[in-house]
Amino acid sequence: MDPLLQFLLVLTLIIVAAKVAGYLSMRLGQPAVVGKLVMGLVLGPTVLNLFRWPVFSDTHLQPMIIELAHLGVLFLMFVAGLEVDLGLMAASGRSTMLAGVLGVLTPIGLGLLVALPFGYTAQAGLFLGLVLAATSVSISAQTLMELGVLRTPVGIALLGAAVVDDVLVIVLLSLFTAVTGEGSGLLSVIVVVGKMLLVMAAIVLVGLRVVPPLAARAERLPISEAVLSVVFVVTLVFAWASEALGGMAAITGAFLAGVSFGRTSLRHTIDVKVRGLTYAWLVPIFFVSIGLQTDARLLGWAGVPFALAVIGVAIVAKVLGAGSGARLGGFANKDALRLGVGMVSRGEVGLIVASIGLKEGLLTTEAFTSLVIVVLVTTLVTPLLLRRLYPRPSAAHRGS
Repeated sequence: MDPLLQFLLVLTLIIVAAKVAGYLSMRLGQPAVVGKLVMGLVLGPTVLNLFRWPVFSDTHLQPMIIELAHLGVLFLMFVAGLEVDLGLMAASGRSTMLAGVLGVLTPIGLGLLVALPFGYTAQAGLFLGLVLAATSVSISAQTLMELGVLRTPVGIALLGAAVVDDVLVIVLLSLFTAVTGEGSGLLSVIVVVGKMLLVMAAIVLVGLRVVPPLAARAERLPISEAVLSVVFVVTLVFAWASEALGGMAAITGAFLAGVSFGRTSLRHTIDVKVRGLTYAWLVPIFFVSIGLQTDARLLGWAGVPFALAVIGVAIVAKVLGAGSGARLGGFANKDALRLGVGMVSRGEVGLIVASIGLKEGLLTTEAFTSLVIVVLVTTLVTPLLLRRLYPRPSAAHRGS
């Protein structure tokens, strides 16, 4: 079959499967995202191995779907950024900082403790903990949007803590590689941190000073969907700058782009248009792609005890660390628990750090596979736990 036809067919299959799974998940009283994640696992190499079907012979098919998934997570975080109230985020600054910092330090410590009994060195254990420290709140943001509580103090603090988490993990990774690697040192760490702060400051400045008047001017142009085009371009540029220039995750830039456009008078119009395009196909592809990249069979029975131990630490460490930070920052116990649970899911930042560890020989293949399973499991349990901590949402906030 022609490669283009294969691409159209697999795209259709993934979107339909995601929407059906999301609908069935909601009928069972669970967030739509859970169904989509499970469907990805079923379609992936763990069960059906979609990309190995005879009809899909094009080797470029899976990489193309993964790239679309990356776009999906970028615009998912853009929509989350649109929901942010800067006043509330500033008010939760202490809670945000404490939750982010303790949400990183606690997994590092517990990761070391869980690795040592399984024969790992202290260095490998610390690196394992560093991987577990990386949070990806795209799943939590989607769940909180479904529940209609993203703009509450907990939701705002969660998004802010995730930014702190991302920056701190990258800094610690740079410090770790500088200390353990050859030909590097304190100077390289200073350079990495300096670039990160400089790029973050530049993005925030452009978002505050340039984006609002740019959006207003685009609205007056006699060009079809000029505002939407500006939104897409700014989001992609911010995402690119975050990762390529600042060494941060691309989703950080996309989130800040959403925050920037959320300050304009066009926020509602942008929200409707971007949300429609994003949730129609890009977001479903992203959720399904997580399972498509996971092969639980590679772990083997011998690796199950270690994997279970790491999964347990991954969940407990974030709830304990980020939740304690939120509590120290002034949140009530229930809200602190909600924030801690919202920080449980792992994602692309953790996988990037794990890939570096595998390449440098700091992690074994077994440990790497376990960490991939951690990403999948924590991604699945986070929306389930959040649902139990919040009342059932109204129909207006649901989506499939």
